[in-house]
Amino acid sequence: MAKKDLLGGALWEAYSKKVAARMDNPTNRGELTAADAKKLHGKLVVADHGAESCGDAVRLYWVVDPKTHVIKAARFKSFGCGTAIASSDMMAELCMGKTVDAASRITNIDVERALRDSPDVPAVPPQKMHCSVMAYDVIKKAVALYKGVDIRSLETETIVCECGRVSLGTIVDAIRLNDLKTVADITHYTKAGGFCKSCIEPGGHEKRQHYLVDILRDTRAAMEKEKLHQQMETQDFGSMTLVRKLKAVEQVFREDLRPMLAADGGDVELVDLKEEGGVWQVFIEYKGACAGCPSAGTNTLSAIESHLKQKLGDNIKVVPS
Repeated sequence: MAKKDLLGGALWEAYSKKVAARMDNPTNRGELTAADAKKLHGKLVVADHGAESCGDAVRLYWVVDPKTHVIKAARFKSFGCGTAIASSDMMAELCMGKTVDAASRITNIDVERALRDSPDVPAVPPQKMHCSVMAYDVIKKAVALYKGVDIRSLETETIVCECGRVSLGTIVDAIRLNDLKTVADITHYTKAGGFCKSCIEPGGHEKRQHYLVDILRDTRAAMEKEKLHQQMETQDFGSMTLVRKLKAVEQVFREDLRPMLAADGGDVELVDLKEEGGVWQVFIEYKGACAGCPSAGTNTLSAIESHLKQKLGDNIKVVPS
């Protein structure tokens, strides 16, 4: 039965002609041996990688010139779907003639783009993009083996979208810089979540450590907190509403004063806030070791008042209740 019949006409049309051709006739499939390496005066590197989610596996062979670190030959063996075969074939081709360091910068996006018939038309359907991730991962394995280092030392960023190789830092920066409010916005700006969609939320094709919905929620919450903090710093304490004044005082207590007192087993609570003769009286109650401490009415009280004045304004007086 023809592949078009097996896949269905619509799905088959989603693959580029280059992908289809390499599925049937990969040009770099095969293996390299120690004899091949000797003939080319190079070092043989053999790296394996498997994807637990779909059972695909790929083996990459390199012969590397130890003097120049240039990859003189590359071959692969793949056990998996046609997309994995086509991606591995292109991956091996892109490696040849490059230094090991240059090859380490090849991503699955580079592989997918090299397989396109047209620059603007994806080579594979989004749900199959994860198959090309193996090409990226097996290159990292080969680099680690050649250099004799732990593969984890080559990963400098936390990757959220495996398909697009989009890092956590890139996503957070995009949300902050562009004030993004939806997952669709994140995908538009970074391409994360635009392929197999596993990174969008739990329950997708593959389990992830980080999901876009959580990153968006946490980053937006941090942005709102920073915005409120900035407003409190830039707005004069006297011109704030009473609610805003209470929040500003409580924030200083939470972020500065309580941690300072907790070091000696003490604590303090904001009881009330009242204005008298243009001065805002902050009524407090000592807790823990501070309650009944001789310095609570002298040094500690002075330190609390001084800190509030420094943070919020001079027209503040602290009153222990």
